[in-house]
Amino acid sequence: MADSFSKKENFKKKIQKQKEKALKREERKTNNNKGKGLDDMLVYVDEFGRLTSTPPESRQEVNLDDIQLGAAPIPVEDVRKTGIITFFSEKGYGFITEDQTKENVFFHTNNCKEPVKKGNKVSFEKEKSPKGFSAIDIEIVK
Repeated sequence: MADSFSKKENFKKKIQKQKEKALKREERKTNNNKGKGLDDMLVYVDEFGRLTSTPPESRQEVNLDDIQLGAAPIPVEDVRKTGIITFFSEKGYGFITEDQTKENVFFHTNNCKEPVKKGNKVSFEKEKSPKGFSAIDIEIVK
């Protein structure tokens, strides 16, 4: 029996795929990186951060202690802040306006070491509370 046209076409396609596969295999064999020296595999970084195959002309020594890994360190703030009491209620609470940031900080008379009134210059420590910052350890600055 004679093969139909579609069987002949499928057979031709199969042969063509085998030839292409053999060509790709030969190409991989000729272009592989096995057996190359270490110098052929090295890549250098120039002063602009680009990758190059040529080594740098001058070599700079780097102090390993100067390399910072991770996030930038947070500078240590002074724990004691100063400010002026700008609002004081008879109920025992008020607000201190911080000198450096001009931020209002809540306080309660329970956190004061001595009696305070509106307009006093005070020093205090900030504490994170559920509703924001509050002042604790409040002392009048003389």
